[in-house]
Amino acid sequence: MPMNGKVVAITGAGRGIGREAAHVFAKAGAKVVMLGRDEDKMRRQAPQGATTFRCDVARWPEVEMAVASIAAAHGKLDVLINNAGVIDPIGDLATADPVAWGSAIDVNLKGVFHGMRAAVPVMRAQGGGTIITVSSGAAHKPYDGWSAYCAAKAGAAMLTRSAHLEEAMNGLRVMGLSPGTVATDMQRRIKNSGINAVSQLDFADHIPADWPARALLWMCGPDGDDYLGEEVSLRSEDIRRAVGLI
Repeated sequence: MPMNGKVVAITGAGRGIGREAAHVFAKAGAKVVMLGRDEDKMRRQAPQGATTFRCDVARWPEVEMAVASIAAAHGKLDVLINNAGVIDPIGDLATADPVAWGSAIDVNLKGVFHGMRAAVPVMRAQGGGTIITVSSGAAHKPYDGWSAYCAAKAGAAMLTRSAHLEEAMNGLRVMGLSPGTVATDMQRRIKNSGINAVSQLDFADHIPADWPARALLWMCGPDGDDYLGEEVSLRSEDIRRAVGLI
């Protein structure tokens, strides 16, 4: 999927799926803006031509400023990838730290809202754009010890549906990507917790981070139109085949 001249903002771009997506989109010709909390790390790992912007998605003023700066610098924002996410706290609901639990909601749910809230007016004014949120199987199935993560991902999935309902008529393409388990640092934290069946998987069981990154690029093309308002599941062999992963 060629992205020549397209402006693409990616949250959580300092590691994992976000970092891989930055490289995949840059290779496709996009003007990539990497958003994350560790700007030095992003700069060290950024593909050629990409720019970085320190941004904590849990903080609305930072997201608002980042998107406004992108629009001012480039005159538009074609794609927003809502990727930033955290798995902690992992543990029983009955003993969860309320502050840590709330912080996870701030990133995984409110962070998605902040991205949408900042990007939608820009995209609406320019006549269109694409917003893709990285979802999870945890949005639709509960897992032991992941109450904050599951609740936030479920909420983010509904935000995707809500944004599609409200903005499709304005030319916006809004959808989600459920990648399955991916070989990132998050899976190492899950493994170390020893809680629920996911922690029992070997690291080799997880798909490489470039797979969801390549799927995100594919979703920006016309093939993604079949999934507007919905989620693309990378567990599906048909999807993997369509993306060119197998």
